[in-house]
This record gives sequence, C-alpha cells and structure tokens, in this order.
Amino acid sequence: MEQPKKNFKLVSSKKTRIILPNMFTLVGVCIGLSSIKFAFDGKFELSIIAILVAAIIDGLDGRIARLIKGTSQVGKELDSLTDVISFGVAPAFIMYFWSLNQLGRIGWLICLIYVVCVALRLARFNVSSNADPSWRDNFFEGIPSPAGGVLVLMPLVFSFSEFKFFNVNYNIIVPVLFVIISMLLISKIPTYSLKKITVPRSTTIFLLLGIILYFGLLLIYTFNTIILSGVAYLIMIPVSSFHYFKIKNKFKIQSDEIDEHEDVL
Repeated sequence: MEQPKKNFKLVSSKKTRIILPNMFTLVGVCIGLSSIKFAFDGKFELSIIAILVAAIIDGLDGRIARLIKGTSQVGKELDSLTDVISFGVAPAFIMYFWSLNQLGRIGWLICLIYVVCVALRLARFNVSSNADPSWRDNFFEGIPSPAGGVLVLMPLVFSFSEFKFFNVNYNIIVPVLFVIISMLLISKIPTYSLKKITVPRSTTIFLLLGIILYFGLLLIYTFNTIILSGVAYLIMIPVSSFHYFKIKNKFKIQSDEIDEHEDVL
C-alpha cells in the first residue's frame, strides 16, 4: 500500500518555528545596543556597522518567520520593541555622543523628539498592519524606522567616507537632519515596502548577482556605499509617492466605473 506523502517543513516543531525568528530578532537588538557602547568608547566606525547589521537582521527575521511559518503576535510586538531600541534609542545616543552634546539641552531635546517619532511611527504601523490585505501593503506610511536610523547617521558616515569635496558644518547639518527625518517618520508620505516584493524567476539570477555586488561594495567601500545608498533612498521617496498615487487613481477610476455600471442596472 502506498504511503501518503508528507509535507516538507524546514522546521517541524511548532514551538521551534516561533522561537527561532524571535531569537534572531533578539540578536539584532543586542547588536543595536552594542552600538551605544561602541559610541561611548569613541569607536564610531563600529557603532555605524552595528546599526547596519541590526538593520539587515531586521529585514531578515520577518522573512525567516514567514518562510518557516513561525509568525506570531509575540514576534510582531517584539520586532517593534527592538526597532525602537536599535533604530530609535541607539542612533540618538550615537549622534549625541558624536555631535549633539555640543548643543547642550537643545541637542538632548532633539534626540528625545527623534525617539518619540520612531515610537509613534511603529505604533501606527502595528495598528495599520492589522487591516485587510490590499495593494497598499506594498507601501509604508512615512519612512520605516530602520531607514530612519541609518539616515540620521549620515553625517557621521560622511565624516568617515572618501567624499571630501566640501566642508560640512555638522553643528547645523546634524540637528536639521534629525528634525527632517523625525518628520518623515511620522508623515504619511508613501514609501516602498519591499516585504512583499515578488521577483520573476527569469530575473532571479540577476537579482542575486546584484545583491552579491552590493554587499561586495559594502565590504570594500563601506562608508561610501552607505552614503550612496542613503542618497538613492531619498531620491526614491518622491518616486514611490508618484507610483502610489498613480495606482490609487487607477483603482479609483475602476471603482467609479463599477458604481456607474451598477447605477445603470
């Protein structure tokens, strides 16, 4: 008698499937917290790298959870909590130790405003993510916290890069950038979400080559690559907004046509 085929699972135990991505998330928050220690010791290069690694882990833990079918409400809340620490508290402390402490109480107030905006952005995300699936899931409202955490570090990253074409007044640039990023975090500007992106099988090899090339550049020209990535991301914000409203208008037209057809009937 033929035995029924069993469904293949990467991780068979349900408890393990839930714990594994959460452990990955906790590793990320430990690395994010370590960036504060590096900054306190004056090792700002290591603090930048730690935040970058935490951002990469943040982008992978959810995908791992979905891959092994280990998503849970605990994991969702834990991910948001770790984002506040790794991309809110940690970057604020790093930049305070590096530059904002020279502004005294104003510098500390700017740090507090930024962390509060990160927390508000994540709270709004948790509420909106409970809504029914739609095409809007391909976009975020405002920039995500990992992007914000990396962007506020750009003046520090620039100081270690090879882009020395002009002198920068960090006492002005840093607080202004903090305020701008804080506003972008809590704004409703549509930005691309890559969580549900699908890639045609025919282009997979090119995507893999692109990822390998990017991480190769990141390893060799770390700070230069981060700067160029940050600039590219900022350029993509108006592009994503244009794309969002284009799709929105398309669905609105289709909805109006359906309503008109029902009225005729």
